[in-house]
Amino acid sequence: MFTGIIEATGVLESTQFPGDNLLWVIRSPISSDLREGQSVSHDGVCLTVTGVDQGTHQVTAIRETLEKSNLGSRKPGDWVNLERSLMLGDRLDGHLVQGHVDCRGVCRQLTEMEGSHVLRIGFPPEFSRLLIEKGSVCINGISLTLFDLTD
Repeated sequence: MFTGIIEATGVLESTQFPGDNLLWVIRSPISSDLREGQSVSHDGVCLTVTGVDQGTHQVTAIRETLEKSNLGSRKPGDWVNLERSLMLGDRLDGHLVQGHVDCRGVCRQLTEMEGSHVLRIGFPPEFSRLLIEKGSVCINGISLTLFDLTD
């Protein structure tokens, strides 16, 4: 479980496609503190750390994850939002986020409003029953509050 509050950003150092999977190597301020087997949110997707080495960590995304997220379109040099999983007793500063991606959305409009931003996101209509006014959604690992829901 995560909160959708970004802990750190990392830089994608390399990508490989062994078979249908995607292997990422990321350099970040938290990489050296990670250990194999830990769950870490990478742009909102819960991935298991498969290796740690000199300020980098490695994760693998399977085909199902690639079909439902934007991870497959990322390239070396891109920034990645990172958040380690919650520990029991932690303060929840955002919302409860599982890190399991249901679908991809498309930013249709970005409006600046006195120090904040409003995003209008399009998504497949079959997911509309999962969203409620004042509910939360996680976009690229960032927990956001929904408002002005329309068809």
